[in-house]
Amino acid sequence: MDIRVSDVIREMERIAPKHLALADDRIGLQLGDPNAVVKRLWVALEVTPELVTRAVAEGVDMVVTHHAPLYRPLSQVDWSQPRQRAIAELVAHRISVFAAHTNLDVAPGGVNDVIAKRLDLVDQEPLDITYRTRLKKLVVYTPAASVEAVRQALCDKGAGHIGNYSHCTFAAPGTGSFVPGDDTHPYIGEAGKLELVSEVRLETVVPEHLLGEVVSSMLAVHPYEEVAYDVFDLALPGASFGIGRIGQLSVTQTLAEFADRARLAFGLPHVRYAGDPGRSVKTVAVLGGSGSGWIGKALMAGADVLVTADISHHQAADAVHDGIAVIDMPHAALEAPVCEEVATRLQAALGSRVTVKTAPVAVDPWRWL
Repeated sequence: MDIRVSDVIREMERIAPKHLALADDRIGLQLGDPNAVVKRLWVALEVTPELVTRAVAEGVDMVVTHHAPLYRPLSQVDWSQPRQRAIAELVAHRISVFAAHTNLDVAPGGVNDVIAKRLDLVDQEPLDITYRTRLKKLVVYTPAASVEAVRQALCDKGAGHIGNYSHCTFAAPGTGSFVPGDDTHPYIGEAGKLELVSEVRLETVVPEHLLGEVVSSMLAVHPYEEVAYDVFDLALPGASFGIGRIGQLSVTQTLAEFADRARLAFGLPHVRYAGDPGRSVKTVAVLGGSGSGWIGKALMAGADVLVTADISHHQAADAVHDGIAVIDMPHAALEAPVCEEVATRLQAALGSRVTVKTAPVAVDPWRWL
C-alpha cells in the first residue's frame, strides 16, 4: 500500500501535535493533496528557491519544513521573483509542503529538546509553559459483554492516560432501562417493551483535543443503536507543555568555556556571546529561533545564560546589565539539527515504502570570514 500525504501528516501530528502551536502560527499542509502518493520525502528547516530546484530535479514528492513558506499572505505570484517562482514550481511539480513550526518547538523531542540534548543539559523542563492540557471525563454505559471492546477503542485513541500510566479506566455494574420505539432495531430487547439490562458504567479521562476522535472510536464498536454517554469538565490539570528548555550542566563551567562548548556542539567556526567570560555557568536556558522575548523569563527562572538566536545589541547589553549572559547562535544552525530527528522518526513510522532524508541543501544565509 502506498504512503500518502495524509499518512505523513498523521505521523507529524504525533511528532508535533498541532494544538501545541502558539496562537496564529502558520502550520499544517500548505501545498498539496492529502491523497497524493509520497515516495521521496525531504525534511528541511525551510523551503528556499535552491531547495525547490534540487527537489524538482531529484523527484521529491513532499517536503516537511519547520519554517512555513506561506507565512505571510501572498498578493501575487510573480515568476520573475525567485521566492515566488519557487512556490509556483512546487505547485507545477505537485510537491506537497507541510509545516511544523512552534508546535515542533514545544513538542517533546522537538527543536528545544534536541538543542538541550546537544548541550548535555540534565533535569530540564520547559522555560515557558504555553499549553496546559484540558481534561474531560468520559462516561459510557455498555453491556458487560462489550466492556473490553469499548475500553480498547477508548484507550487506543489516547484516552486513559494519567501520568506515566495508560489504559486507566473505572468500571461499575448497574442496571439500565429503556423502551425501544417502533422504528428501532435494538441490540437487546423488543420494540414497545420495557427492558432492564445488566450494564457497566465505564469511565475514563480524555484530553480535550482528543475527545472527538475518542468518542467516534467508542461509537464505532459500541453495540447499541443509541449510545448513552456523558462528558464532564475536570478541574484536574493535565500535562503542561512549553517553549524553550531550562536545565543544568553536570559540571559548572565559565561562560567562555560553555560558549566554546556550544560552538563545538553545533559545528560552528565562531559564536558570539555577551557577559563576563569568567562568570560561572551551571543553569542554562535554551530557545530555538528568535528568543530575545524570553530573556526575562530565563532570568526569572534562574538561568546563568540563555542560548538562542537573533539577539540585538541593545537586548544583549540589557541582559548583561540585568544579570544574565546570552549566547547568540545563528538561527539556522541552532534549529537545523531537529531535521535529522524528524527524518529518523518519520522513516521509522512510515517504513520502507518511502525514502525519508534531510534535505541536502544548506539554508543558512550567513557565511563566515
